[in-house]
Amino acid sequence: MTSFFSSFSIRFLLGTLLLSLAGCEWVEFSPNDHRAPAEESHLTRKNLARLEQQTLPPGDTLRFVFTGDSQRFYEQADAFVQSVNQQQGISFVVVAGDISDFGLNREMRWVNEKLSKLSVPYLTVIGNHDQVANGRAAYQEIFGPLNYTFTYAGTRFIMTDTNGREYNFNGRIPDVPWVEQQLADTVGVQRQVVMSHVPPEDPDFDPALRPAYTAALRNAPRLVFELNGHRHDFHIGQPFDDGVTYINSFAFEKRQYVVLTVWGQKQFRLQTIAF
Repeated sequence: MTSFFSSFSIRFLLGTLLLSLAGCEWVEFSPNDHRAPAEESHLTRKNLARLEQQTLPPGDTLRFVFTGDSQRFYEQADAFVQSVNQQQGISFVVVAGDISDFGLNREMRWVNEKLSKLSVPYLTVIGNHDQVANGRAAYQEIFGPLNYTFTYAGTRFIMTDTNGREYNFNGRIPDVPWVEQQLADTVGVQRQVVMSHVPPEDPDFDPALRPAYTAALRNAPRLVFELNGHRHDFHIGQPFDDGVTYINSFAFEKRQYVVLTVWGQKQFRLQTIAF
């Protein structure tokens, strides 16, 4: 009799637990689960829609914040948001990849929880750390496409995956024909900006694709500059001596970011901000 009641109690508790879980909107069974709740998915599309609703600044000048790897620097993320929200005339923020450290969807959602407090939309490219384990699927679920473009204030941003090492240098990442196609489309575009995580001079960039990728940028008459993260520190230069400017931003841990102002066809001004 005692054993019957014990068995009944266990079945009752399991039944109650299952009923409780069935009533939950979201249950995670593994840290590698790439799925995300609806309100935390397709963030690129949602932020672009938000940007589209934003009033264009007068004239042809565009001002935006450019930062690098957020990874696990959550405390710095709070300070970053507070600082950016105090800047005047900023249209949006771009994050040059490595949103997460271990490619976990929970990490990406934690960072989004911080960045969703920005007063302007933010957009991202995928980094090599975002591709660890199921990270690539998590990034696509939470943020969206690995290659995409958007145009704002006459400036077309070409956002592309350059994490060649994560694909074992298979000769397809970055997708150079896609980049060339986007750069060739200049209809209604005053200037262009290419943004990716791994800079082309880095050992993690597919060396077989480096000549074609840099040639595509060199031959783009409306390209202002190329933006990167990955190296966690600021640098600006023309490493291939071909007239193309490459800018690398600080990671969150450095407690600095870059404000870029572009106007005309290729004019720009750069300011570094400490927070």
